[in-house]
Amino acid sequence: MTSGGSIAPMTRTLRVFRWSREEGERAQEYRVTAVADTTVLDALVEVQRGQDPTLAFRYACRVGMCGSCAVVVNGRERWACRTRLAALGEGPVSVRPLYHFPLVRDLVVDMGGFDARLRAVGAAFTPKPDAPPHAEVAGGSRERRDIDAAVECIGCGMCLSACTVAARSARFPGPAALNRVLTLALDSRDGGAEGRWSVLLSDDALARCHGQGNCTEVCPMGIAPSTSITRLRRLAVRRLVGL
Repeated sequence: MTSGGSIAPMTRTLRVFRWSREEGERAQEYRVTAVADTTVLDALVEVQRGQDPTLAFRYACRVGMCGSCAVVVNGRERWACRTRLAALGEGPVSVRPLYHFPLVRDLVVDMGGFDARLRAVGAAFTPKPDAPPHAEVAGGSRERRDIDAAVECIGCGMCLSACTVAARSARFPGPAALNRVLTLALDSRDGGAEGRWSVLLSDDALARCHGQGNCTEVCPMGIAPSTSITRLRRLAVRRLVGL
């Protein structure tokens, strides 16, 4: 500790996953200087600017809004920009790319598969033919409150990375896509339900989720995709029995 009570700068070791088509997979260690508020993203930027300009990773807003800096830190999916090194305990800090995504380079993954899963389940708003051009859901309405818990997804991909089912089945829509579908299923303005249910009721969608809740545990926005999937299953039962 310094005389003012703050934590004195210390040296930390980052053990970073590296990959390229030319060199394949390897781990590389870097030493960085950290203070109390130094984040994993700060450390990666320090490495890239001062030690190794070839290190590839994504970031944009740096304030926990865009989700582009999502990586796996010490075995758990996290925002690099919101994860402080001081909170990770002693010893080397491992940083690797999200699981279940094709690699582009180092910590950068191809998000195309994430988007494809959304498209496959029809997770886009489709207005009803007779819907008014500027239909609104009032902020204080029950309908809005029902949807509120699931609408803040930023598409970071952490839930898909943590999902053990996604690791085994490319046809499984994944937590983010199913969470999005719930918001549409509860939206009175949406007219795309018929097309979605054929996918949702297949063997590779709602029936495939094991309910482990890893997606909910890692969501940085506090969304519970596992709860959304449970709610969709209830809607599916009502649909199947004609209620």
